[in-house]
Amino acid sequence: MPLKPILNTSLPLQFRQIRLELAREPGHPEGDSGIGYIVIAPLFPDGRINHELWKEHREACRVTRLRPDGDDDVGHLVHRPGGTWAFRYDDAAKLPDEAGYHFADERFVPGEYVSINEDGTMHTYRVRSVAHL
Repeated sequence: MPLKPILNTSLPLQFRQIRLELAREPGHPEGDSGIGYIVIAPLFPDGRINHELWKEHREACRVTRLRPDGDDDVGHLVHRPGGTWAFRYDDAAKLPDEAGYHFADERFVPGEYVSINEDGTMHTYRVRSVAHL
């Protein structure tokens, strides 16, 4: 099912576009700006995800999975039972959910690091940018 277009002007001012890029790890000693995510989500002023605004605007809370060797996969930021956050991709992507490690406590501000469990393997990403929509 294709995603419905989002009218940025219809979203609260707290919504941000967050770019995450792969940090240093084995096989990527300098990190990799071509491996990452673009997340659209509402943030509190301290950079944490605003759960209440997420509930009101779930359809607008999206993620694009960036990989240099293939098409970008599109999905949603979801809040799972137990309070964890994850990226859930559309059926066409055939990808499992990717869980954010302690996303409820993480601050999405440039220079900070966050971890994402990708198919059973934890990877660290650097918050490269956070911009107003």
